Amino acid sequence: MTNEEYFDDEEFKEMLTDYERTVQSGQLVFMDVDDLADIAEYYHLKERYDESRQAMDRAIELEPDSVVALNYQLHDAIDVEDYAAAEAFLARMPEDAPEYIYCRAELWLVQGMVDKADEYLKKWLENTPKDEYQDYVVDVANLFTEYGDSEKGMEWMMRAYPEETDDFKELMGRTYYGLGAYDDSERIFQELIDKHPFQKRYWHALANTQYMKEDYGASVTSSEYAIAIDPEDPEGIMAKANALFRLDNFEEALKYYQRYSEKEPDDEFALLHEGSCHINLRHYKEAVECLLKAEQVAAPDSPYLAEIYQELAFAYGDQGLVGDALQTLDKTKDLDCDHDDLMVIRGHILLSNVLIDEAEAAFREAIINSDYSPKIYLRVAVSLLDCNLLEAAYKMFKHLLAHAEKDLDQGYSYMALCCHSMQRYDEYLDYLQQAVSHNPEEAKIVLAHLFPEDMKPDEYYKYAKKEQKQ
Repeated sequence: MTNEEYFDDEEFKEMLTDYERTVQSGQLVFMDVDDLADIAEYYHLKERYDESRQAMDRAIELEPDSVVALNYQLHDAIDVEDYAAAEAFLARMPEDAPEYIYCRAELWLVQGMVDKADEYLKKWLENTPKDEYQDYVVDVANLFTEYGDSEKGMEWMMRAYPEETDDFKELMGRTYYGLGAYDDSERIFQELIDKHPFQKRYWHALANTQYMKEDYGASVTSSEYAIAIDPEDPEGIMAKANALFRLDNFEEALKYYQRYSEKEPDDEFALLHEGSCHINLRHYKEAVECLLKAEQVAAPDSPYLAEIYQELAFAYGDQGLVGDALQTLDKTKDLDCDHDDLMVIRGHILLSNVLIDEAEAAFREAIINSDYSPKIYLRVAVSLLDCNLLEAAYKMFKHLLAHAEKDLDQGYSYMALCCHSMQRYDEYLDYLQQAVSHNPEEAKIVLAHLFPEDMKPDEYYKYAKKEQKQ
C-alpha cells in the first residue's frame, strides 16, 4: 500500500480525526510516535506545513530518543547544513535500523562523498534478506535521484525487478528526467496521468519534462491542468509562467510571475523573471523596482544574483541611466560568474547610449581577457547588430565564421539577419542555408520574424529563395 492509499484508508482517517479533535480541545496528545509521524507526513503531503511540524514536535516530546524523532531532527539539521548536529543525532540511532543506514548514506551524499555512500549501501545490499531486497534497492535509487545523481539512481534501478506500481514508474520517470532522457520521462508521466488524471504532481513532472524538451506550448497546457486541480498551486503557476516566458508571451508570463510572487514573495527567481518581463515590455521603472526587490531578498550565494544585476543594468541602461547601470555591473566583480560576458554587456550598454569609445574599450577588454573566445567575439558582433552598426557587425561576423573551428554552430543566423538588413540578399541566402543546417534552434530565435508564423526552420531557405525570385 502506498502512502496515499494509506491516507485514504478508513483506519488512518479515524486516527487523524481523533488527533485533530484532541488538538482542538487543547488536551495533551498521547499517541504512538509512528502514528504521529504518519500524521505529520500526511499534513506535509497536503502542504499544511505548520500542522506537519506541530505533529512531529509532539512526537519528539513524547519520545525524544525514538528513531522517528531522531530521523526528523537529523533532517532539520541537514536542511540548515549543520552536519555536526546531524552526526550527533545519527550517533543516537541503532546502527542496524533502516533509518540509520539511509541517514548515514545521506549525510555523506550532502557533503559530496558519493562513492563512499555508494560503497556503504552496496555492503548492506549483500546482507539484505530476499523479501526486503526490492524495497531496499528502490529506496537507494530514490535517495541518489533525490540528491541529483541520476546516473547512480539508474544504476540502482537496474538492480530492481521491474514493477508496474505507480511509485516505481514515478521514480523511473524522475530518474530519466535527471538523465536528460526527456522522451522516456514524458511517456512515463503521461501513462501515470492517464491512470490518475487528478494527481497534480504528475502534471508538474510532465510540464517540466516538456519544458526541457522545449515543447513550451505543451508545457503551458500541462501546467494549466495542475492549476485547474489546485488554483493556488505555486508550482503549477511557476511552470506556466516559465513556459510563457520562453514563448515570448511576456504579458501573460508577467501575470503568472506576479501571481506566484503573491504566494512566495521572497523568491528571487520569480522576481528576476518578473523584471525581465517588464524589460521586454519596456516597463523599465517597474523592472527596476522588481529587480531591486530580487536583490534584496536574494541570499549572498544565490545562483541568480549575477543575472539579477545583469537585468537591472539593462533596465537602467534602457532609461539612459548609464552611471547606475555601470555601478550595478560593478557589483558582480566578486561573484562566481562569466566576467567576460558581463564586460560585453557593459560595452553594449555604453554603445546603446552612444558612448562609442568607452564601448570599444569594454569590447576589446572582453575579447582579450577571454583569449579571443569565439563565444565572446560573437556576443560583441551581436551587440553591434542590435545597435544597428551593420557594417561593423558584418565584418566581425565575416571574420568569426571564416576563422572559427569547423564545429562552430552559432552565428550563422545573426550573419544572415545582418546581410538581410544590408540588402546583401545573395549572401543572406547563403548564410540562411548554413544557419538552418548548423543550428535550427538559433535560426528560429533570430529569424522567425522574417517568415510566416509557425513555419519550421527547415522551410526557411526554400521560402526565402522563392520570395527573392518574385
